[in-house]
Amino acid sequence: MKQLIPKPLSLRDLTPARVSLTRTGVSLRTPEILDFSLCHAQARDAVYATLAIPSLLEALHQRQLETILVHSAAPDRPTYIRRPDLGRALAPESLERLQPAAGPIPRLTIILADGLSALATNRHAIELLDALLPKLQQFSLTPIVLAEQARVALGDPIGAALQPHLTLMLIGERPGLTSPDSLGAYITWNPIRNPRPNITDADRNCISNIRTEGLDYATAANRIAFLCREAQTRGLSGTALKEAADTAFPSNPESAVPAITS
Repeated sequence: MKQLIPKPLSLRDLTPARVSLTRTGVSLRTPEILDFSLCHAQARDAVYATLAIPSLLEALHQRQLETILVHSAAPDRPTYIRRPDLGRALAPESLERLQPAAGPIPRLTIILADGLSALATNRHAIELLDALLPKLQQFSLTPIVLAEQARVALGDPIGAALQPHLTLMLIGERPGLTSPDSLGAYITWNPIRNPRPNITDADRNCISNIRTEGLDYATAANRIAFLCREAQTRGLSGTALKEAADTAFPSNPESAVPAITS
């Protein structure tokens, strides 16, 4: 009986990145060029996409979650892209909607933001919340904030206004040619006593590439919940927390995360 020899794996079998592209002579083949053009168009569309506010509000209300809608100081998408600084500041009328939150401690503010890919938030934020919220029962939630034309640092003035102990921003990341809908999670401890400009990216923890083809919702929820618990326990976030978490968090992504108690 003839023995079948398995086909050897190629780099294209292991990654969606554009490696080992087929060529005709010195030129790429037409399918490769058309695929690149399609992915480039999808990435551009993601940058100019908008939050699906009605459907997000309906989904959050179905889950009995209070919401607040805010807008950055960038009045429109072209301005947002040209002026990152405006995406980090709240519009005055939005600031008026945010009042210090009351309730048991520790308090947590979750922000759903468009960032550079509203598609990511539209597609993944609600399902991620479904996996995440049962793991955060030790926190008292402030209203969920929906933020338009937002950069990551917009979470700082939101946190300074609502005065939670911890902010978690779920925001669309810069689209790539293979990932136009990648969602990022940014965790910042104590935005009350550390308003900008004291807070930097080194003070945040980031979990990225949350999407169907990337980091799945269950694994992302475990990692976010772990970091939120550690931030509360240690009273910090950012690089210092990452160094501590790296020694405690399982290296195998399929391993169980330590249980989070209420």
